[in-house]
Amino acid sequence: MFENISLAFQGIWSHKMRSFLTMLGIIIGIGSIISIVSTIKGTNEQIKQNLIGSGTNAVKVELYQGDNTFDTEYNAIPEGVNPISQDTLDEITALDEVAEASLYTERTYAEYVYHQNQNFTGTIRGIDEHYFNVYGYYIQMGRGFTEDDFSQIRKVAIVDRTAMSSLFEGENPLGKTIEIKSEPYTIIGITEQSMEFEPVINDPSDYAIYNQSSNGVVFVPDTTWPLVAQFDEPQKVALKAASTDDMTNAGKKTADLLTATLQADSSMNLSYRSQDLLEQAKRLQDLSSSTNQQLIWIASISLLVGGIGVMNIMLVSVTERTREIGLKKAIGARKSRILFQFLTEAAVLTSLGGLLGVGAGIVMAKVISGMSGAPMAIDVGATVIAVAFSVLIGVVFGLLPAIKASNLNPIEALRRE
Repeated sequence: MFENISLAFQGIWSHKMRSFLTMLGIIIGIGSIISIVSTIKGTNEQIKQNLIGSGTNAVKVELYQGDNTFDTEYNAIPEGVNPISQDTLDEITALDEVAEASLYTERTYAEYVYHQNQNFTGTIRGIDEHYFNVYGYYIQMGRGFTEDDFSQIRKVAIVDRTAMSSLFEGENPLGKTIEIKSEPYTIIGITEQSMEFEPVINDPSDYAIYNQSSNGVVFVPDTTWPLVAQFDEPQKVALKAASTDDMTNAGKKTADLLTATLQADSSMNLSYRSQDLLEQAKRLQDLSSSTNQQLIWIASISLLVGGIGVMNIMLVSVTERTREIGLKKAIGARKSRILFQFLTEAAVLTSLGGLLGVGAGIVMAKVISGMSGAPMAIDVGATVIAVAFSVLIGVVFGLLPAIKASNLNPIEALRRE
């Protein structure tokens, strides 16, 4: 085997240009496939990141009426929809797929928040002590909410940097007062998410949703929320899934638990649902992958062309080395030895082409990543399969020339000029 490999390298080196041109089809085919697979993987990661966000594995569960979220800002709270109890929250937290759970309420267009004459049109949320952990917020300046803030119903607030810029125009807000529904709240902290994330905006509705949240967020203890809303209302649940892959199950199981607690009239068509971003990501990934699969088949044509080129050059090699084959058979070389020698040479030729193709594919993937902005993601499994497939091409397309060489009559071979 090692002798055959050595002879194969000698043959390739003695005809460097011819060997390279023979490998070119394999290089192009493998390179194209590697770059396409890497682009698919990178695009899928980008889709997942665009929808799921900063990697907090957070899932939102809220009340729906039919196919739309129940808007508590404009609709009266129906009978039978009660605040989520501590027992229910404990059940949710006990789910294997859930690492942590938080209850909160919000207004997404809070025009009643003021600092002096400065109006705020972002989001205001009444949160519990778990919310910041679930969504990956940390306190950048000042302090967070304490147990006393909740238990003593203190009118304190934390703002993100966008809300700070909107309300205080660059001034340090710590210790200053804002008005929420004419109630004074003292700013005690400034918060940021541990990883910033901006979604891809594809249409005007996406922009409207993003524009609301981009105006900033003001956080208050949920125990002071009745001062903002003037009545109890259905809370939303924020879940931190144990892993990204658990997001769908965590959301579905939580929604089922909450729906079971509803005592409202069935004609209201009320239920809790999760915002299944992971499922949306998978649908988009499947669409992207199915489109790119066609490109892989097109790229595979160049592998077929490369294989035919290998067969052609090996037939030429058999013709050129007829006397060498005849001499080997005359001194006792078996048909199987001649067969394996030429099969090895074809396999070495295509495996070298496969390795060069992998390198070319990585370079192409990097160029595509730089041009498109999608992350570069090399699939190691696809790389190994591509090299193995290139060796298989050498064996398959080298078989005919190898059989022809092994079947040569030694006497006729030695006579041939």
